[in-house]
Amino acid sequence: MDVRKLALLMGAAVVAIVTALMAKSMFSASTAPTAEAAAVAPVGPEVLVANRPLPIGTIIQADAFKFQPWPKDLVQNVYYIKGAVQPEKLWGSVVRNEITAGQPLTTGSLVQPGDRGFLAAALGPGMRAVTVSVNQSSGVAGFVFPGDRVDLVLTQSVSGGGDGPPLKVSETIIRNMRVLATDQRTDSKDEEGKTEVKTFSNVTLEATPKISEKISVAQTMGQLSLSLRSIADNNAELERAIAAGEVTVPNSKDPKAEKQILLAIASRPIDHNTTYTTGGEVSRFERTTVPGRAKGDGASAGGSVGGPVVRIARGNAVTEVPVGAK
Repeated sequence: MDVRKLALLMGAAVVAIVTALMAKSMFSASTAPTAEAAAVAPVGPEVLVANRPLPIGTIIQADAFKFQPWPKDLVQNVYYIKGAVQPEKLWGSVVRNEITAGQPLTTGSLVQPGDRGFLAAALGPGMRAVTVSVNQSSGVAGFVFPGDRVDLVLTQSVSGGGDGPPLKVSETIIRNMRVLATDQRTDSKDEEGKTEVKTFSNVTLEATPKISEKISVAQTMGQLSLSLRSIADNNAELERAIAAGEVTVPNSKDPKAEKQILLAIASRPIDHNTTYTTGGEVSRFERTTVPGRAKGDGASAGGSVGGPVVRIARGNAVTEVPVGAK
């Protein structure tokens, strides 16, 4: 073999060996990055969280919250922890500070029945609390609880200015009123957490200042009774008000803000477009109008004088004769 070719082959082999050694050293020096799992916070106890947004003044009911596992490191002493609290004890409490959906409930965010400022926390902005006297029949037999919505019905007898039996009439004077308390009771559960139905003689309702004045007058006119509303009535009432032009839909680009405005409108009591029923609509033997005086009695049907009269005195007897009469 040619010496020159042999030298070239040996040189190429040396270069290949050196290159292989350098490559091995390079790969062994640089370690491949290892994937590390993200640190997961240890799961702690279950805490009470809101099922839905709870605005200020919301009366807590069973469907307002639920227990949910919470990271152990994030659990605060003010949270309601499963096993340390009975959820039934919170029913009837009022939200003092707004709570978003999924946010834990805290002891400072709720006002318990009997605590100072409870009723003021339950009232919405600009609203008032007014108490109405009812009995077992006019109070829906006790099946009205805080947070329910009712209509207020006034039943009275209108005698008018004439003879005959008075007109009996029943009128729905206010609709969609929120119940705040019944006989100063805001819980509807007994010690075992079961629903407790009790009759009551007073019910406290949420009203605007003007409606509070109307209720005060209505209590002196006749008997007030409650008519329990369905939960689905609020949406139907809102749709009717929008169709009638009573409510203007806000021109907002934020759907959430628009929904909150509409919900606030739907939750306010209504004192217009009232309905009524007279006794004549119930029984054919009752009146449908207010009784008026007969014309022969010297008065018109509305009670006003029918015309001029002449008084004729015969001794101690005085007789009134209408002018033009025989």
